[in-house]
Amino acid sequence: MIEVRRQQLVLRPNATRVLVRPFLPPPDSPRTLLILTRILALSEDEVTVQLGEVLGEFSDRHQKIRAIFLERYEHIRSVIPSDRPISENRRLLIGAYFTNEYSLESAALFNPSIVMAPDQEGVPDGALRFIMSLRATGEGHISSITFRSGLVLPDGSVSIRPHAKFVSEPRPIPHASYDRNLFERKLAELGQDNSTTRGILGRLGDAFTLDQLCAAVESHRREFPQQEHVSNGQHMVQLARANYDVAFDPEDDISERIIFPFSPSESNGIEDARFTRFVDEDGEVTYHATYTAYDGHVILPQLLETRDFLHFGTRTLNGPAVQNKGMALFPRKIDGHYVMLSRQDNENIRLMYSDQLHFWYESQIIVRPKQAWEFVQLGNCGPPIETERGWIVLTHGVGPMRKYCIGAVLLDRDDPSRVIGRLSEPLIKPEGDEREGYVPNVVYTCGSLAHNGRLVIPYALSDSATTFASVDIEELLDAMGG
Repeated sequence: MIEVRRQQLVLRPNATRVLVRPFLPPPDSPRTLLILTRILALSEDEVTVQLGEVLGEFSDRHQKIRAIFLERYEHIRSVIPSDRPISENRRLLIGAYFTNEYSLESAALFNPSIVMAPDQEGVPDGALRFIMSLRATGEGHISSITFRSGLVLPDGSVSIRPHAKFVSEPRPIPHASYDRNLFERKLAELGQDNSTTRGILGRLGDAFTLDQLCAAVESHRREFPQQEHVSNGQHMVQLARANYDVAFDPEDDISERIIFPFSPSESNGIEDARFTRFVDEDGEVTYHATYTAYDGHVILPQLLETRDFLHFGTRTLNGPAVQNKGMALFPRKIDGHYVMLSRQDNENIRLMYSDQLHFWYESQIIVRPKQAWEFVQLGNCGPPIETERGWIVLTHGVGPMRKYCIGAVLLDRDDPSRVIGRLSEPLIKPEGDEREGYVPNVVYTCGSLAHNGRLVIPYALSDSATTFASVDIEELLDAMGG
């Protein structure tokens, strides 16, 4: 029997971690005008008093709160029903009325992924610094990505740095460029290759920005105002907005950085990021994370890319093999090809190869449910871990009463379509208090980390909180028969 060392460390949701978000209603709604009219009717003394109360309550909860209010004011100034000069205090107060706090992890902090950090400077001998992503869920069950950092010690135990007091979102990078050929291929895949889209693309160069696309769409709309042309143009803009770049302030601690839904395709959440430290054939390191964008109706597999956890690019995954959830990229190419695990049919683990990172066309089933504890569903639990004896893939299996357990399979190092080992019993199953939470009887992870002969596994407890365990890698390999 494999010895699984569980840690006492548990990361629980913290309702005090609040993010500043725009407050609805939309700027052009009747309620917006009513609110603005009431604020404009206040005397300057009343404005000063109200603003003082707001700043007194919220200045110690957010950095640069005045700048935030002024920025929010700029977003709605075009609908203010007055041409008279507006004092800075009144502008600040208007911004405050159209801002609110969002407790990003008030409901859950779960489904962790873990990778070696880019910066290993100052790490104690025998230890390894890591960055861990977590799915933070708050009001409205909207999910975002939050980060924590810490150390894996020589014995496989984990220490976590305390999180920062504040949280912050990244800034969008203006003029992010889109490749016309790739954009055209994605439109064809979505069934949007038509005279409208071809006409709009014909107005653009080989690379273009979102602003340029919007201008081309508007120009085409003026010439062809029919609803079909308008809808096709809108689809192009929505696709472009699903591919974007953002950057954090370098002074922000890693635990301050929050990737909150940004594009329309993510409006109801960013779910289950699986980070991979990918080493290219030239030795260049890029961190890729597959995740699921959800707009309340449709799931869209996406890929997040970064080299420093400061600048992030989000790209749409394309091709007929890109379906469903639970994709995980191998940490290097095999025989010159990108390789990824997937689950298109809700119950089997599949393998995909591609010459292009963002396009996937075919898949094959490599692991099917076999044991009673995985009869309902089988999927991966993050990117494979390479060893001399093969690729370790942690799995999740679903059995009676929708109980989730973590298992493992071993894939051939040179031909990962070959399964050469497999656990017959769960590696980790929910026990005791681990069974209680938002979704009972679930243990789940989106990634593990090998260090000093041990596999460190952060895992979620019933979709509520996160803890850690570790196992001896050689012991695990022996148990799989690999």
